[in-house]
Amino acid sequence: MTEIRNRIREIIAEQAMLDVSEVTDQSSPEDLGIDSLGLVESIFALESEFDITIPFNANEPEESEFDISSMGSIIASVEKLVAEKA
Repeated sequence: MTEIRNRIREIIAEQAMLDVSEVTDQSSPEDLGIDSLGLVESIFALESEFDITIPFNANEPEESEFDISSMGSIIASVEKLVAEKA
């Protein structure tokens, strides 16, 4: 899963135009300067990279199992979807 975690950080860093070292588990999308459009682009990039489908209601954590409140929760959610697909 470390490989997945690292690739997610790379994708998010690329979308936010940051160095990958700036993407920490505690960072929220807002902390990284990712606006709503950037978040949608990041989600599309993650879906494409890992051949997964992220729920359309991911921005509503109470309605979705996919939590986008922090990079750590995004990573955990993507790892779970990848594991379920396997």
